[in-house]
Amino acid sequence: MRLLHTSDWHLGRSFHGVGMLDAQRAFVDQLVAMVERAGIDVVLIAGDVYDRALPGVDVVHLLDDALVRLTSAGAKVVLTSGNHDSAIRLGFASRLLERGGVHVRTKVSELDEPLLLPLGTDAAGDEAILALYGIPWLEPRLVADQLGVETASHFEVTRAATGRIRADIARRTGGATIHSVVLAHTFASGGISSDSERDLSIGGVGAVPLDLFDGFSYTALGHLHGRQALSDRVRYSGSPLAYSFSEATHRKGAWLVDLGPDGVTSVQEVVWDAPRTLAVLRGTLDELLEDPGHAGAEAAYCQVTLTDAQRPLRAMDRLRARFPGTLVLAFDPQGGSDTAQASYSSRLADAPDDLAVCCGFLEHVRGRSADQVEKAALAAALENVRLLEASR
Repeated sequence: MRLLHTSDWHLGRSFHGVGMLDAQRAFVDQLVAMVERAGIDVVLIAGDVYDRALPGVDVVHLLDDALVRLTSAGAKVVLTSGNHDSAIRLGFASRLLERGGVHVRTKVSELDEPLLLPLGTDAAGDEAILALYGIPWLEPRLVADQLGVETASHFEVTRAATGRIRADIARRTGGATIHSVVLAHTFASGGISSDSERDLSIGGVGAVPLDLFDGFSYTALGHLHGRQALSDRVRYSGSPLAYSFSEATHRKGAWLVDLGPDGVTSVQEVVWDAPRTLAVLRGTLDELLEDPGHAGAEAAYCQVTLTDAQRPLRAMDRLRARFPGTLVLAFDPQGGSDTAQASYSSRLADAPDDLAVCCGFLEHVRGRSADQVEKAALAAALENVRLLEASR
């Protein structure tokens, strides 16, 4: 049995104002080709299928097309909802979709309703069965009552969810060997849970310890966009495309999981081709425009931080002449004067008149003093305002 672990498709997302639907269609093409080429039996999508709770019509059509093509290629699909999805909308018609090979798990009540697939006979001569379970995004305050927990925390609701799955596995083990694969959209971290320290938090975000997934044959996680292995059997597939410049160094892909009657036999990485690379550039404007070492960024989407002591005129236009894909421009002046580093409030305190206030603001936001032409224009504007107020 071959499983392909994916997650965080975020269909409908834009990248700094650039629509990504074409890039996402290209990913679906690669995915379908992979299913056909590698003989994938089940495609797993561990949450955040859509980027928002109310996706556009063209985005819904893209998912519809993807599911039709994947099932036509011979694969079943198991998907769960993430924190970006509307569980109710994504779960619409799930019972009907199941007849076509698409198994949607978006409800707490479906936690212990696995997709069961035969794996043959194991080494002991027992029937082996693959049980695929889906844990959707669990918002503690909303699901605590349904899961019967008193403390609304990520740890408690996830422990209750995995507990239900273990109970279901125990009910099915009589006369058969159960190999369990669990999809979960959550923030998992290393560590062992205990009664004295139950809820983990990293950067203010609720996290759950890895040992909550002990005993499962494989846990297919979604939520983090970087592909990574937290252990041999607990992994994040990451997003198929880069959705922020912080992901510029990621190698986007998935995990190919092979199982037999005796359990998981191998886990291999799969790499997706990026439709367009990302580049993070930093330096003075002249350095960036002249350095031949940046040639590879000319066809990339770029995030640029200029370090010129004074903000160059027409910086974005000049950058885009060489790097047309520049989407983000920031300034971090280096080596400027002490005056340029002063706060705007200190400039106001020292300003003798309205013209000095205006020139101080210009210098504060631009990193250089106003020239004579600019001072004359500001003085004329202030005089016009004075005359207008005097005439009332």
